[in-house]
This record gives sequence, structure tokens and C-alpha cells, in this order.
Amino acid sequence: MVNLKEKPFYLNDEAIQWVEDTIASMSEDEKVGQLFVQMRKSLDEEVIKDTLNRYHQGGLRWQGGDRNGVYHQNKTYQENSKIPLLIAANCDNGGDGCLSDGTFVATAAEAAAGEGTKTAYDIGYVAGREASSVGVNWMFNPCADIFMNWRNTIVNTRSFGDNADRVIENIREFIHGIHQSNVACCCKHFPGDGVEERDQHLVLGVNDLSVEEWDASFRKVYQTMIDEGLESIMVGHIALPKMSRKLRPGIKDSEIMPATLAPELLTDLLRGEMGFNGVVITDASHMAGIACMEKREIAVPKAIASGCDMFLFTNDAEEDFQYMKNGIRNGIISEERLSDALHRILGLKARLGLYKKENVTMAPEVKESVVGCEEHLRLAAEAADRCITLVKDTQNNLPINPETQKRARLVFIQSTPTSKAYKGDPVKQVVIEELERAGFTVDVAPNFHDLEAEEGPKPQHMMTMMECGSMKEFASKYDVVFLVLNIKGYAQENNVRLRWSCNHSSELPWYATEVPTVGISLNYTNHLIDVPQVHTFINAYGNTRTSIRAAIEKICGKSEFKGTASDTVFCGKWDTRL
Repeated sequence: MVNLKEKPFYLNDEAIQWVEDTIASMSEDEKVGQLFVQMRKSLDEEVIKDTLNRYHQGGLRWQGGDRNGVYHQNKTYQENSKIPLLIAANCDNGGDGCLSDGTFVATAAEAAAGEGTKTAYDIGYVAGREASSVGVNWMFNPCADIFMNWRNTIVNTRSFGDNADRVIENIREFIHGIHQSNVACCCKHFPGDGVEERDQHLVLGVNDLSVEEWDASFRKVYQTMIDEGLESIMVGHIALPKMSRKLRPGIKDSEIMPATLAPELLTDLLRGEMGFNGVVITDASHMAGIACMEKREIAVPKAIASGCDMFLFTNDAEEDFQYMKNGIRNGIISEERLSDALHRILGLKARLGLYKKENVTMAPEVKESVVGCEEHLRLAAEAADRCITLVKDTQNNLPINPETQKRARLVFIQSTPTSKAYKGDPVKQVVIEELERAGFTVDVAPNFHDLEAEEGPKPQHMMTMMECGSMKEFASKYDVVFLVLNIKGYAQENNVRLRWSCNHSSELPWYATEVPTVGISLNYTNHLIDVPQVHTFINAYGNTRTSIRAAIEKICGKSEFKGTASDTVFCGKWDTRL
């Protein structure tokens, strides 16, 4: 059973008494409700009241909306909840993860490329201030994954590097930044992502390291954070088969489960060997890594029985609530395990002082002075300057001088549109404006998706995209080509690669041997696997105007490149280094 006087709770007698009194006053339904963190997107007060009265949820995860909408929703939830809510947000890069008008500071990959740990601290600092200004008190960050496999695009930008010590240094500072606000942290995704290339949103994740390899990497990261007082851990739908086999000799392959359903990984390893005393929450429960492993009526209560304290999201709130209730009644979840989970959940709320009204919701004027403030924008600009990385310039194309190399061709590649409502990627216009601001005249290459969106579907668009034209004419027309890659993906394919807008496209860098060509990634760090023939390549890490402007200034020689690339950017290939 949890000891609420020890780390990470450190509760005094008054706070512990509130926990005990609150649990003692709960009905069975209220106890069940505390185990759930729900995602709700309604701003309607009556809908919110009905949700709370029916499901008594312990937590809320909200993402999306501007500062006013999110503040209103969080405030309404807290005002109508009998027990204060843990309100969580995903803020990997700063306040923009919580608010549409929040501040993007940097990605974890960007922070890892910069010298020292200042960027990681600034990401946490801005995220904590902006999120807490709208009532968030729990951060589903930092990401403690280790980027060991360059093919893993779900971790690529979210990991603080490929080295355990570097990850520890950065997540420690990220947490320090968050803790400048009254917000708890949550390292994820135990037992660790980044080893394989698959995405646990789509399949069971598998961390296939040996016990010794895992101990020297992921265990080292989590143990350090646990020893330093980490409040909570998010468990991924990721199996750790070699550890499961060690802890459960004779276990069959068919019995190996994701950590969310594996008591040997949570109760024996995380709680027992590693001594974690804080809150354990599942990753999102609609992900295939858990949804395809057990019947849901078993998986919902089994996650709590295995050692998780909270269950993230529901497929159908009524159904999952009943599954959890049945699991308590039929003994899947013991009374002792339920009590332990409730004490940890309420203990975290008490740790945040939520039993005191003044700590529940921020004053409305705070968000106006914090979100997108001058200080945060300055920190974002400093991060871009500190971290943007020249991966290679093997033909000495840099710097590009817009006075003598003025005529620029822009080849802009974005993620494949997923909606018929697509009207173009707005980032392209930002790139054009910033290139022109630097002094270039910009000619934009055609893009199949844009042609279809602007003119409607036409067979000739394919032919237009395939036409390269005369090489001599192209070389005489342009002084430089900027190949800008704004590609990202999420929970749709296991790994995301560069994809041209159509087959045999003239966007392909056939021009790289004739005209100085500069590749710029605005997101992923592993694009060289698909364009090794581009001999000058920059990882800019962000598609904000701040990041784009900083990258162009460095390309033009007005600012030095300060970031450092790890070997993962070369994807294990010799030709990517040429």
C-alpha cells in the first residue's frame, strides 16, 4: 500500500486526512469514476454536469482550442465536480500542445541537438506556465523514450536523444521547468519506446532489449527520475518480453502482454524492484497495443489489477464504466488494489493542493498575461538559434547569398492530405514570405495536391508533375533550390517517410547535381534516408515562422549553426553522409 508521507507525495497530516475522508465518503460509482481520465470536448455546462453526475471521473484530458475555450471548459468541470479533477495536457513542445494559441518552443529532438539543457528547461517552463494558466495541473510529459531506431517516427521528435544519460539530463530540466508552476509531471512510455519501428497506436509495441540492455538504458532513466521524486508514470502498450520471461519463468509467447496488462512489469518490477510510489496511468485505451490483446471487458479492469491506478479514455463511457465496476465485483480488482489506486489518485490531488479552492482554477486574467507572452516568444527564438542543425554541407554550398544567388526555386513537400477540405499547407506561404524577406525571388514548384485542390481533379495534373524540362534551362534560371520538407504523421502508419506528391514527380532532386540544393526538414530528423543525394541538409525542427526565419538566416550566413546532429540522422547508411 502507498505511503502518502513519502515521495512523491510528501503529504502532511491535514492533506492525508482529506484523502482518507474523501475516500470514505465515496459511493461505489464514485470510486469507479476516480479510476478514469476522460477526454471531453463539450463546452456546454449541462453536458459537463451530466457527464460528472454519471461517471464521476477522476481526471480530464483536453487538447485543442484557444485559451478562452479551454479555460472555460476546465473551469466549468472543476466548479461542477464533487472531487477536484486532475486536468492533464500533452505539451511535448511548449504551450502549443495544450492551446491553439500557445507557444511552440522546441521539440525534444531540437533540445537534444542544442548544447546543454537550457532548451529542455524552457520547453517545460513555458508549457507549465501556459497550461496552468487555463487550469491544467498534470502534464503527460516528459517523454522518457530513447531514440534507438531511426525508423521510429512516433518517437523521432519526442525523444531527448539516443543516449540514456542525455535523455536523463534533458528530462530532469524539463521537469524542473514544469515545476515552476503547480503542475505534476508524468514520464512516458514505460517500459520504453524507440527500440522498434512500429507504433503502439496500431500494433502491440515490443521493446525487445535484453534484460541487461534494458537495465542500462530505460531502467536507468526511469530509476533516476523515480529517485528524484517523479509524481507519475504513463505505461505504454509495449511488451518487454525478455524481462517478462525473467520475472515469469515459463511464460508462453501468447501470454506476453503489454506493460499495461502485465503485473510482472508493473507490480513486480516498477513498484517492487524500482520502488515507484506515485501514480501509474495507462496510455490511451483505444490504441491497438491494448485493444487487440484482450477482450475489453477483461482489459479494462485488468489494467488496474496489474498495477495501473488510472485508465486513460473510454471507447464507450457507459460500457467501460460497467466493465470496471464488474471487475471490482467479480474480484479481478481486489479491494486492496482499489484502495491503493484511490489513495494514489487522491494523494496526487492533495500533493497539488487541490483540496484548497485557490489551487483548483487559475484567475482568468493570468492566461492573458502568460499565453504567447513576449518572454515565451523570446525563449522560442533562442531555442531555434541554439539548436537548428547543419547536418551536412559536403559540397560547401553554404552560405547562400541572396544578393548573388537571388533566384530561388522552392520545392515544398508536405504530408499527404487526408481530407477533401484540403486547401493547401499554410506553412508553405510562411516559407515563401521568409525567403522573400531574406532577399530571394521565389518560384514555387507545382505540387499535385495543390493543383487538384485549386483546379479540381484533372488527368493532366499528373503529366504536369512529371515534366522536368530542360536541364540547361533549369540551371540557367535558378541560383539555388530549397527543398523544404514539412512532413509528420500520427497513428495512421507505423513509420512515416518522405512521400512525393505523385509518382515520378519533378519534385525529386534531379536538380541537385546542377544547382546548389539545400534540404530543410521542419519536423523529422531522419529524412536523409530518402534524399541522400541532397548534399546540404538542415534540421530546423519546427514549422513556425520563428524556426523558419532562424534557419534561413543561418543558411545565408547571418547566424552560425549551433546544433549538433547525432548519428541517427544518417540512418545507418554510408551514402547519407556524402
